[in-house]
Amino acid sequence: MALRAATDLRIPDAIHRNGGAATLSDLVANVGMHPTKLSHLRRLMRVLTLSGIFAVRDRDDDGEATYTLTRVSRLLLNGSGERTHGLYQMFSIHEWFTVGETAAMSLFEVAHGCTWWEMIAKDAKDGSLFNAGMVEDSRVAMDIILRESSGVFQGISSLVDVGGGHGAVAAAIAREFPGIKCTVLDLPHIVAGAPAADSNIQFVAGDLFEFIPAADVVLLKSILHCWQDDDCVKIMQRCKEAISARDSGGKVIIIEVVVGIGSKETVPKEMQLLFDVFMMCTDGIERDEHEWKRIFLKAGFSDYKITPVLDL
Repeated sequence: MALRAATDLRIPDAIHRNGGAATLSDLVANVGMHPTKLSHLRRLMRVLTLSGIFAVRDRDDDGEATYTLTRVSRLLLNGSGERTHGLYQMFSIHEWFTVGETAAMSLFEVAHGCTWWEMIAKDAKDGSLFNAGMVEDSRVAMDIILRESSGVFQGISSLVDVGGGHGAVAAAIAREFPGIKCTVLDLPHIVAGAPAADSNIQFVAGDLFEFIPAADVVLLKSILHCWQDDDCVKIMQRCKEAISARDSGGKVIIIEVVVGIGSKETVPKEMQLLFDVFMMCTDGIERDEHEWKRIFLKAGFSDYKITPVLDL
């Protein structure tokens, strides 16, 4: 999809017309992109550079990169006799990047007329598929996390899994630590479809922006990457209100990608950036440490600790 976006926007041609090298500002001007999409373009070029589609020649004093063509992106030039791509219309990418009326909409919303969350809420089949996928993802992830980082859950008497769906994460924690009283907070229609739970797991229907039940620990797995920074700050503020005092073990556990952290191998790094492009479709974002730190500080937290577990 990232490559499709680059060809749809004619980014290779824009670099070529600009003398073979272009900054993000040059590209925005040359392809007629809406100014609000500059940060999205930066994320797009980041993954395409790591994948070898484009190259970075140098950076100015402000850290702005200058992008150049590679042997691969030269094949994508308009009119190239070696042009080999034939990509199908799956998303309205060009419209989303260039038309002002779509600036506040996600790419998914432009293509489908509703947000991803609206679609899975009103379509039972899609909603069931999504919930089943999240349950399986949680089982795999928690098996690794509880094996390699179980210490983070020791000494806890109560935990709230925010946006915990049907309780797969809470169930895994409760099995490993039966002394922890787990609460799963999610939207009413999600909680209504949740299976019967163990005695030490409770389901609560609610809105994470309004209220989070009190507990020693609040856990957020794959939640914050769905939201923009201002919304993340609000969620973290609700978390801060819910947890116990720090000297009593109060903390927020966040299970998310941290771009640039973990394995230095190319494939895991590329996976991080591909996840970011995928999240762009629904107006989400995968963040680096600096971006996470900014959210934590704005929400009133004084420090944090990053523990790489899944190499992502």
